[in-house]
Amino acid sequence: MTTTPVRQHVWRIELPLNTQLISANDTLHFRKKAELVKALRNTAWATARKAKLPALQRAHIFYVLHPDTKKRRRDPGNWSPSAKAAVDGLVDAGVLPDDNEAHLLGPDPRIGTPVKGGQLVLIITDLDQMPPAHLALLNPPGDPT
Repeated sequence: MTTTPVRQHVWRIELPLNTQLISANDTLHFRKKAELVKALRNTAWATARKAKLPALQRAHIFYVLHPDTKKRRRDPGNWSPSAKAAVDGLVDAGVLPDDNEAHLLGPDPRIGTPVKGGQLVLIITDLDQMPPAHLALLNPPGDPT
């Protein structure tokens, strides 16, 4: 007897091109940083609402940084403050109940192809729809000692 695996649900949320992002390397005044965090959070909230993302209980998120076309080396992990603000926007939109370890795996960084103006993209996978064997690959058990 063959069983058909449950198809996982994946959504792609693209923040608008030229959205000002925050790097861990930025030295911003706390008020300016708070302003940028609020803007990113609101943008992610609006984008998720427009996409009609369902409420999820558990999700894996990875973010893809599509850097501007200016030729420079990029470290996608440096953009984690932007990803954190965007994930908070997803929580505000009701996509996840919280962004703690009980509900969220990630966000994990990736680098994408450069695009003019740069862009942050969130890839959201519903973990409750993922077969346990695949979930174990994403979230291996902790230190066995």
